[in-house]
Formats: sequence, structure tokens, C-alpha cells
Amino acid sequence: MFKVNEIIKATKGILIQGSLQGSLAGISTDSRGLKAKEAFLALRGDNFDGHDFIVSAIKSKASCLIVEKDPQIFIPAAVAVIKVKDTTVALGDIARFRRQKIDLPVIAVTGSNGKTTTKEMIAWVLSAQALVLKNEGTKNNQIGLPQTLIQLTRRDNFAVVEIGTNHFGEVDYLAKIASPNIGIITNIGPSHLEFLEDLKGVAKEKTSLLDNLAKPAIALLNADDRSLKGLIQRKIKGRHIFSYGINEKSDFCASGIKLKNGKVQFKVNSKFNFELSTLGDYNIYNALCAIAVGRIFGLSYHKIRARLAAFKFPKGRLNLVEFKGLRFIDDTYNSNPFSLNAALAALGAVDCKGRKILIMADMLELGKQKELLHRQIAWSITNTCDLLIAVGSLARITACAARENGLAAKHIFCCDNALQARDILFKKISVQEEDLILVKGSRLMKMEKVLGG
Repeated sequence: MFKVNEIIKATKGILIQGSLQGSLAGISTDSRGLKAKEAFLALRGDNFDGHDFIVSAIKSKASCLIVEKDPQIFIPAAVAVIKVKDTTVALGDIARFRRQKIDLPVIAVTGSNGKTTTKEMIAWVLSAQALVLKNEGTKNNQIGLPQTLIQLTRRDNFAVVEIGTNHFGEVDYLAKIASPNIGIITNIGPSHLEFLEDLKGVAKEKTSLLDNLAKPAIALLNADDRSLKGLIQRKIKGRHIFSYGINEKSDFCASGIKLKNGKVQFKVNSKFNFELSTLGDYNIYNALCAIAVGRIFGLSYHKIRARLAAFKFPKGRLNLVEFKGLRFIDDTYNSNPFSLNAALAALGAVDCKGRKILIMADMLELGKQKELLHRQIAWSITNTCDLLIAVGSLARITACAARENGLAAKHIFCCDNALQARDILFKKISVQEEDLILVKGSRLMKMEKVLGG
């Protein structure tokens, strides 16, 4: 899959020992899963150092070591050793080299919300008749995205990658590695404000994707997003812009939206019927991206419709589940004001004979606006929910605001973690079979524990 001299060329590394013509079956950053004849790339992080696992890699018959510092142990002569300045940067360099070597369409997705679902939908649609490489789960950072692209082979027909960020410059860095032909921006919302500062900062970071598009350089943008409208209206030299949204001005527009039997139904361009197995009509935006990409590559509306009807949404993304005989909306993957409002809208749209209960945890990485944003969300909660369980110090701010907005104090409970929230649910509030419970919180709050996860 790789030659030692290719790794040196890509990383500008130095060969300490071994042959330039040595062959590598692949690149691994985990000694536990390393296969014979693969190279072991020793990453260093805040809480680990891959150099500590070189012995394990050699035992697993690694054919090459890519390191930042000289190994202080005996290395068999048959094992090549390449020294680089920074192994994390080297991982990206190798991925960029692989991407340039394999000529195929790459579709990259970024945005504040919906990245993973959109990526999964696009990959699912395209895989109807092709081999598609994609990020596993949410591996969308400076480690995960290169790990994905390194796996490219000439058998692949497409690559669909998700690009995440929480600091300025990350989208630009990752887009330069992926060199996508199609760039998708789902939306611009208040996420990662701790480092991106405000919506202008988020927009600047996300739209840097468009600066790194390879020919034919197609941009697919959300026409209903305030921050993206200007880009759609303004022609960008060398970029072909297509829009999608829920209005008549977009190239791929949805209308006739309704929720029926736990599924969202809608029309595209007033002609083609679609159905999604989800409670959230905001997933229409994600589906429109997949529809647009499918059409760009010549798939019929009929085939795209059949694929999307069979699409299974990723775990923790507005899934209707049962736990201990009760109905839950599991939206535990992550949270920010945009996605929580969308989840509340979905909760409000569902018929329910009992109470609508929200178990809400802190929304993190909101920077200086964190307290304001936690207060503002209370209005939507009091207009949707009958009972609130607030988890964490920031969620307590929401709880106070909800009480000020009219939610009775006896219907508000506060606690510190997900396990305490589960105890309140099952031991204090006499939850009934007719009730519907939405569980939502930022990733670090581990709200899946409410559901036994």
C-alpha cells in the first residue's frame, strides 16, 4: 500500500535504518490493532505517548516505525525507522499524499450541526451502486480524518468525509488534506464559541472549506441559513454553487412537510416524494444534501428515495427508543442551542397522551455567551415541556429561567450528573407509560447513562 520512500517524501522525514524500497501494508496509530507488515506511527497526546508502545508494535511484526524521537531500545534490522518532526503532522502529510495519489471524487461536510448524519446519508445513497470510504462515527479531527483517507484504495469510487473544528484553522488544515471536489456546509450556529468567539468566527472557520475545493469545485450550501445566504447570492470565482433548503429559491427545495406515524414526509422540488424514519423535520436539510449529491452523480430520484427511506439514523440522534417500558427520544450525542431547539421542536410535534419531559444537561463550549444562551433556551422549554430535569451547573441556569417563564417549581428538578437524573426520573416523579422523555446534553455530560448506556 505504501513504500518507505513514499512516507519519507510525504513527511520530509529522515530514514534512520531500513530500506527505502521497503513495502508497508498500511499505517496504524494503535499498537493493539496493528497488523503484520504495517507501519506504526507513534502519536503523542496530552495523556499518552505512542512511543511507549513501540515494543508492542515490534511484537506485532510492524515493518516500519514513524517516530519523533530516537527509540531507546533495540530495533530489529528488518524494521525501517523514519524520524519526523511531529507525528501528528506526519499523519496528515501521509493522508494528503494518499489522497493526491488516488483520483476519485471526495465529498467533505462541515457545519455546526448535522455533519455526521449528512455524511452518513450521502455515503448511504452513493453506496447503492459504488464503494464508498467514509469517516467511522465522528472521527473528523486532525487524527480521525487522516486515518480515514490513509485507507483509500483504487477500488474505492467515492470518499465522504466529515470535517470538524473547535479552533480557528482546523477546517482549512483538514480541507487541504482532503482536497474535496464537493464541499458542503450544513449551517452556521452557536457551537464551539469558547474558541470561535461568535457566529462570525464560526462562519469564517466553516467557510474556509470553500477555499480548498478541487475541480470541479462544487459548493452545496444551506439557503435557509442567514450566514450562508450571502455566499449563495454572491458568485465565487471558480466555484459552482448549489443551494438547498425549505423555500422556493433553492436548487433542491423541500415542501409539503408532515409528520406521520413517526416518519417525516416531504416533496423535493414539488415533484418527488420522500420519507425519513425520524421525528425531526430538521433532518430534511441533511437529506437534501444527500439528494443533491446523488443527483450530481447521476442517481435517479427514485433510487435516492428508496435509499433514504431505508436509512437508519446514527445512535443518539433523535432516536425513538424504549427503556424500562418507557418511551424516550434519545438525542444524547451532543448539544448546543441550535440542536436543542430542533429537538424540542421535534418533541413538540409528537402526539403524546402523557407528559413531555426534558432531561437536559449542560451545553458546553459556548464561551462568554454560555449563561445567556442557557437562559434563552428556557422559553422553548416552558412552551414545550411539562417537566424539566436539569443536569449540571449551566442547566441550573436554564431551570431558574424556566421557573421565571412560568414552569412550576414542583415540575423542575436539578442534579449534577446523568445517574442522578435517572434516579429522579424513576424514583421521584412517578413517570408513566404515556409520558415521552427527551434526553439531551453535550458529549462530556454522558447523558446516554440515563438510558443505561
